[in-house]
Amino acid sequence: MDRENFDLRFLDVLMPGLSGIQAAREIRQKNENIKIVFLTSSPEYAVESYSVQATNYLLKPATEERLFPILDQIADLLRKPEEALVIRTQGSVLRLPYKKIEYIEVMSKILYFHLSDGSTKEVRGSLSEYEPALLARPGFCKIHRSYLVNLRWVTEVCQKELLTASGRQVPIARSVYQQVRTTYTEFLFEDVRAAGCNRGKIE
Repeated sequence: MDRENFDLRFLDVLMPGLSGIQAAREIRQKNENIKIVFLTSSPEYAVESYSVQATNYLLKPATEERLFPILDQIADLLRKPEEALVIRTQGSVLRLPYKKIEYIEVMSKILYFHLSDGSTKEVRGSLSEYEPALLARPGFCKIHRSYLVNLRWVTEVCQKELLTASGRQVPIARSVYQQVRTTYTEFLFEDVRAAGCNRGKIE
């Protein structure tokens, strides 16, 4: 990687010395844009793969029917700009890729965009300004009047809160818990069917 640029890397998870997840973290320190696909026989690390922004998590054996659609998807992503939400801060405009947004919270008229890399972007405004664009995207769900979450980063849904891949705890309003649970179950079903592995947990 120091000598040549790559668009895509395939990684196993269980390797001698350095695990695939550890290797991906080192790759991410050098390159945030390279696509990473895990190709492994170990389904239990699927959720952790979110923390390194893996494009996909494919269980062996990698048949043509499962691998080629992933390659086509990555080729499409490389040909076009990454879809992003445009937000305006004081004196600047930011593009936040939808897939990197973990959740958004609002407090005292300040919006906090929590991203999958652990960083947070702040902007003055209301959640309603961005709700239409976010809720129109697959996987985004409003779980509280002050919180909107990207379900692709959710690892566990409990009655009072949910947990994200980065370890954050986000409250769920009691009045919408059943709806959130149903939405997350449907999201998991679609995700599992597409990826062939377990992604999260519901209580």
